[in-house]
Amino acid sequence: MQYYLLAYNAYHMDKVKWVMQLSLAKTLASKHKMSVNEVFRKYQTVTETTDGICKVLQVKVERVGKSPLLAQFGGIKLRYNKNAEVKDSSEYFIFGGRSQLIDRLTRNVCELCGDGGDVEMHHVKKLKDLHRYGRMDKPVWVKKMIAMNRKTLAVCVRCHHMVHAGRYDSFRVH
Repeated sequence: MQYYLLAYNAYHMDKVKWVMQLSLAKTLASKHKMSVNEVFRKYQTVTETTDGICKVLQVKVERVGKSPLLAQFGGIKLRYNKNAEVKDSSEYFIFGGRSQLIDRLTRNVCELCGDGGDVEMHHVKKLKDLHRYGRMDKPVWVKKMIAMNRKTLAVCVRCHHMVHAGRYDSFRVH
């Protein structure tokens, strides 16, 4: 959020905050079989933050012999702050490494004809779309995608054009 506080019109994020807070309240209401108003009555509290006194949704779980667990939504004033500091740490990783898709792309080998060079990704929306051929003999590229159980296929430009034109066959096209 600190990034958006650098904008002079950061107050526009109030609507996003409201939607997120309402979504959280509806989720809690559904989970605990109560109304959204009951969620706000039970969990809404006023707390002191670095931005001053704020209304927040807060859940506190008391534990024996340990400090209580505290989960809180809110507590950030959405107003312009030219001194806002973006706290972006490289300690945290969202993804644990390369995905198979990236590995297949960087290999630069066509998965149909085997030629090296620049490759593109051929996509289908759903795997079940590959079965639309029914009992007809499926094209080689469809069989390959079904065998790999993937919605994407790394192919060279020529093979990609042939697939989209419906003229790709199992023979080497280069």
